[in-house]
Amino acid sequence: MVGKILENKLGLLLLLTGVVFFFLKVITPLTAPVLLALIFVTIFGPLLQKWQSRLHLHRQIGVIILLLLAGTVLVLLVWILFSWIVGSLPNWVTSLDTLEQEASDIIHEVCRLVERTMGIDGEYLEQMILTRLQEGINYFQLEFLPGMLSQSLEYAKMFASVGGFLVTFLIAAILLAKDYDEFMNQLLDREECHVFLEIICGIIRYLATFVKAQMIIMSIIGILAAAVLGICGIRHGVLWGLLAGILDALPFIGTGIVLIPLGIQQLFYGYYGRAAVCLLLYIACIFLRELLEPRLIGRKVGVPAIAILLSIYAGIKLFGFWGIIGGPLGFIMIQQAYISLERRRNKLTNHPR
Repeated sequence: MVGKILENKLGLLLLLTGVVFFFLKVITPLTAPVLLALIFVTIFGPLLQKWQSRLHLHRQIGVIILLLLAGTVLVLLVWILFSWIVGSLPNWVTSLDTLEQEASDIIHEVCRLVERTMGIDGEYLEQMILTRLQEGINYFQLEFLPGMLSQSLEYAKMFASVGGFLVTFLIAAILLAKDYDEFMNQLLDREECHVFLEIICGIIRYLATFVKAQMIIMSIIGILAAAVLGICGIRHGVLWGLLAGILDALPFIGTGIVLIPLGIQQLFYGYYGRAAVCLLLYIACIFLRELLEPRLIGRKVGVPAIAILLSIYAGIKLFGFWGIIGGPLGFIMIQQAYISLERRRNKLTNHPR
């Protein structure tokens, strides 16, 4: 039965698709720390080998050093972002009254314009909008912010979950680094494991390409946003632009976290041209990402850009937020497994034992 499926190309593709979907949907969430540790040790294997030969540093110690460096950088970035948000909250709260008055003036003018051009009761429309606006401000001040502070238990659970993940990842990376050479030699000695190794190599190549592509796109968008916002004369425009470039890595929202509130703020202040620039810049950033990401990833991995784009869309539909990585990753796994099995089948056909 399995042999007939393997001989049928369509059946083989369907079988591999089902296996990869099951792996990403069921197996990966249960074994994610160990899988990430395996990929980590494989990627940094050459560097660890150099440290071992030149510095006489055991691989386990090298893994710990790499993880400590990465962890320090990550904690520093998170701490800077968290400190900025917490430090800005009082200013945001105190500026709400000023923004409310400015918004009321803008709404008043807009409603008068609507009344003159469309004949709608402007006073009633203004009162309705202001009522909804006041409800939103009251919710933000009285419920949303206190709710964030009162949910400390949920935050503690989240940090405990992340901590457990990181501890498992650390232990797995150290153990795999210790037995990595023996593990790989055992796989290389077994011909049927070559498919697995080629899939692993394909995954590593994709992840390295993905990270490099994200860095390039974030740099381009960060420089573009910083230049545009700086030239427009927006206060701290260069810093806002660089922050937008960093946050662009987040799916769906990305630069919108910075540019949309910044545009609304400029609108409230009466700088309509700057608000329009923020909106156009946001659209341009979305267009740049959609244009560059499939091309940069597809060209390096050897996959057509349209295939990467479709796999990202399918991944988001199937796996949600993480589908932007899981979709192309699943496609690469199917592709590598199919090519390896086809090569093995042709070899057995041409050189039967």
